[in-house]
Amino acid sequence: MAYVLAIAGSPSHPSRTYSLLEKASGQLASANIETKILSIRDVPAEVLAYGQYDSPTLEEPKILLEKATGVIISTPIYKAAYTGALKAFLDLLPQKALVDKIVLPIATGGTIAHLLAIDYALKPVLSELGARHFINTVYAVDKQIQRQPDGSIQLEEDLEQRFNQSLQEFIAALQQRSPALAHAG
Repeated sequence: MAYVLAIAGSPSHPSRTYSLLEKASGQLASANIETKILSIRDVPAEVLAYGQYDSPTLEEPKILLEKATGVIISTPIYKAAYTGALKAFLDLLPQKALVDKIVLPIATGGTIAHLLAIDYALKPVLSELGARHFINTVYAVDKQIQRQPDGSIQLEEDLEQRFNQSLQEFIAALQQRSPALAHAG
């Protein structure tokens, strides 16, 4: 069975990037894919700031990552880069933590001008961790995501289409990797 680890790289909560992970998690659950959301906010700041590779608090995230077939990395883009907290976390992972993982990057930013930060800043680090199978990135401008009174989000039509298309591609890749999942769905 396929299992997905969704990593929320936003230092704030609630956030648009975390909401996108929740939305993705719901759609993956509909396809019988178990998803665990790991928020960087849950890793103690001193572990990230001081590069404590051997911290016991990293044991569970490393185990979750090791057993994952797919990984979703979600981050806001600030000043043309993904968050420092996410970078600090990625630096603490084993050298080839993303080998054989299907990776879906999701990012949000204030303007479309930060779109290339994914290709020029985030993907090289993910590649250094062994990622080779990337699904089409989802980049959203903040104004395309509207928080509803009930806490859910509403996506603009264009973003909704791109988001759903990337998730369907992600699900298909997971099913190809886990044949039993394809027959269950």
